[in-house]
Amino acid sequence: MKHVSHETDEKLQYFAALLKQWNEKINLVSPKDIAHLWPRHIADSMQIVPHIKAGAHITDLGSGGGFPGLIIAIATGNPVTLIESDQRKCAFLREAGRQCGAQVKVIAKRIEQVDIPPADIITARALAPLTILLEWARPLLKPEGECLFLKGRKTPDELTTAHSDWHMTYESIPSQSDPDGFLLKVSGFRRV
Repeated sequence: MKHVSHETDEKLQYFAALLKQWNEKINLVSPKDIAHLWPRHIADSMQIVPHIKAGAHITDLGSGGGFPGLIIAIATGNPVTLIESDQRKCAFLREAGRQCGAQVKVIAKRIEQVDIPPADIITARALAPLTILLEWARPLLKPEGECLFLKGRKTPDELTTAHSDWHMTYESIPSQSDPDGFLLKVSGFRRV
């Protein structure tokens, strides 16, 4: 993981401890992933941070255990809206955000039911195929905004499929934490 300030590192360590504690009661990450929490979840989420401008408002889709949205909020100090339909996960996100001093707003709804002001950046990680992500992101993103999606090995196939429904500008950056993964930057997308 790239160097972070001592304060950010402390907050991320505290977040990791909280997640482990809560994970015993509710499934935030797979129990077998707890041993690999840093490389698989935290470092994976952190690779988005260099692509975020100071002050940009971010909306994270399907926040789950806080990846990548809560990690981004802790690392950047930017305001992040976390959308998660599972009430128990929302309780964790609120508590972790509060205890880590992150600027987060948690919305306990399904993504397609959310009505909020458009954000500068939309993030998501391992949530849905690209065509669905773009459909969800479109009403939640400013016209000049961009999406930062952490995607897996099927990214090239998902891009091919998405091109039949969407015009878009994109950059596919190899993941720093997953040899089969990508950070997909998408902007200027509209229906064909």
